[in-house]
Amino acid sequence: MGGCRVHLWAMQPRRAPLLRLLDYMRPHRGRVRLATTCSILNKLFDLAPPFLIGMAIDVVVMREASLLAGFGVQDPTTQLWVLAAITLVVWGAESLFQFWYGILWRNLAQTVQHEMRLDAFGHLQTLEMAYFEDQSTGMLMSVLNDDVNQLERFLDNGATLLLHVLTTTVVITTVFFVLAPEVAWMSMLPVPFILYGSFKFQKRIAPRYESVREQVGVLNHQLANDLGGIATIKSFTTEDHEVERLRVQSDVYRDRNRHAIRLSSAFSPLIRMVIVTGFTATLVYGGIRVLEGGLSAAAFALMAFLTQRLLWPLTRLGETFDLYQRAMASTSRVLDLLDLEPKIQSGPVVPAAPVPGELVFDDVQFHYRPGYPILRDLSLRMPAGETTAVVGPTGSGKTTLVKLILRFYDATGGGIRLDGTDLRELDLRALRRNVGLVSQDVFLFHGTVRENIAYGKLDASLEDVIAAAQIAEAHAFIEELPEGYETTVGERGQKLSGGQRQRISIARAVLKDPPILILDEATSSVDNETEAAIQRSMEKIAVGRTTIVIAHRLSTVRNADTIYVLDRGRLVEQGHHDDLVAARGVYDMLWRVQTGELTTS
Repeated sequence: MGGCRVHLWAMQPRRAPLLRLLDYMRPHRGRVRLATTCSILNKLFDLAPPFLIGMAIDVVVMREASLLAGFGVQDPTTQLWVLAAITLVVWGAESLFQFWYGILWRNLAQTVQHEMRLDAFGHLQTLEMAYFEDQSTGMLMSVLNDDVNQLERFLDNGATLLLHVLTTTVVITTVFFVLAPEVAWMSMLPVPFILYGSFKFQKRIAPRYESVREQVGVLNHQLANDLGGIATIKSFTTEDHEVERLRVQSDVYRDRNRHAIRLSSAFSPLIRMVIVTGFTATLVYGGIRVLEGGLSAAAFALMAFLTQRLLWPLTRLGETFDLYQRAMASTSRVLDLLDLEPKIQSGPVVPAAPVPGELVFDDVQFHYRPGYPILRDLSLRMPAGETTAVVGPTGSGKTTLVKLILRFYDATGGGIRLDGTDLRELDLRALRRNVGLVSQDVFLFHGTVRENIAYGKLDASLEDVIAAAQIAEAHAFIEELPEGYETTVGERGQKLSGGQRQRISIARAVLKDPPILILDEATSSVDNETEAAIQRSMEKIAVGRTTIVIAHRLSTVRNADTIYVLDRGRLVEQGHHDDLVAARGVYDMLWRVQTGELTTS
């Protein structure tokens, strides 16, 4: 997973996105150097034809006194054949290095985007639940998918474009000053202005692309929300309303892109007009120097050709920087995610197997937001191997207990111990491996029934899966499905009823076979027949393990060894069912409401 890689840069101060990216790509620096070398060599050979044209002009004009004749080739015709042979070699070398840099950069782009997506997703899974509750799914999808792909596109093309521009500028500047310094300074005069303009352009365009990337996340959130709630949209016939909401966000995205496009589109024409001053100076002053005999015709032709070769990549500098800034905005978002430190840290202690499973809450206090307490001075004991129920009115803090046991959150006061060890001292993965959860909000993955049950034990055989389904009283209805255990359940299990999904969830927990089992409102949204089936399953799987039942329906907890009653985050009653009914307190009131003896009107 990506955690080991993250710590290489996570503690460093915030730096430029490119430097952060290079740090991230450090394991691939050898491939980066090789790809860079191939890109530079390709451009060097690409710049050779103007030199060959200049030498050909030199041969035609100077004949036996040409530059090439100085290397022992006196005959002008032979000199031309030599130039032809060199041309073939140059073009072949240029094509070869283009082939290699294409392979190297593209494969590097695929590797980096693959690793970055896995690292980001792996690191994302280490973050606490509070982070996910504060973030939209669409925004996270934008980072994991759109932003990573934007970086891939830059490594595919943008890196080579930047290297080509740099190589072209250095080579041509050097040649100009070697051939004719008096002309060169005039030709190169626009370059400082171009570079200055490019840096100013970067500073102005960067915030605009960051704004664009943020809006992509908002759009993704809107789309994910609508697709997830399509049944609600259809039932309320609000299709037009949702299209209008999407139109508003899409208009914002379009406007933000327009601001970036306007600035980006102005860059190349301005650069072209600056460059033409250097080209004009070369053309006029260089031509005068030829007429005066101070510069050869071949050198003048070479400088004219090279000026043109410089013109094209510099005019594309705006497009290249545009691609670069898009990629850097995306890179910052991905690396910012990787820089986040989990607030819930794993402890060093791995509990010895088998885990007895006794849980003790000692003066636990908890709030999601300061000043709004959810649990207040809560102390209770859940003995190993027994069934403990937690009941209470809505909002009393029952489900919060589950989140604290699984360390989705840490208590803000007091402590929770498993077999005498504070949960914060336990290895996080080991703790969660010893806890099975059946929630009222059942999540099934898009896949087969078998795959969803086997999620509790990934290497389980079909026989193991069937055995778990039988205990959960799910085997009978699974057999009646079109393809039995190989039936696809659809996204979130939408092809199954609520009761069927719940029983598959129970089978998954049975297969995991944890020493601690939590049933969080497992029968809250099913019919009476399904509730009875689930109740029978619960009685079977509770044997020999610590079972914690969070319940709204009190009929499901009548036989619990201990029932704790919460009200507004405080423990107000505890005992067995009959004793609590006889006490005429909160539990008795809830019981009489549910049995119809007492109305809430």
